[in-house]
Amino acid sequence: MNEKNKFSTLKKSIGDIEIIYLNGFLDAHTASELENVIEQSINEKRYKILVNFENLEYISSAGLGVFMSFIEEIRDKGGDIKMTRMNDKVFSIFDLLGFPMLFDIHKDEDFIISKFSIVVTK
Repeated sequence: MNEKNKFSTLKKSIGDIEIIYLNGFLDAHTASELENVIEQSINEKRYKILVNFENLEYISSAGLGVFMSFIEEIRDKGGDIKMTRMNDKVFSIFDLLGFPMLFDIHKDEDFIISKFSIVVTK
């Protein structure tokens, strides 16, 4: 893997919210790394996941697929995946595919964290 296509994650917890910070390029070669991080959170019964995209430079369809592959399971367990701090280039890919209708996406991390504690009854 060349230097340009590096990818890494960093996890931090705030209460029962798991924050995953993405860095670099999320594509077919690196998507499994993100899958492992999300699976680890699920195995630890941490279902409130906030993904911070501030340092993500690129995302491919394989990277987008990671979120789609976990969202139903996490919501079935009472959690959610929310997203924050996307640059315009990354957001435009999410927007083009209709992700803002499926996921809470907001530039303000504190705002999106607060949305985890709001309980909506049906």
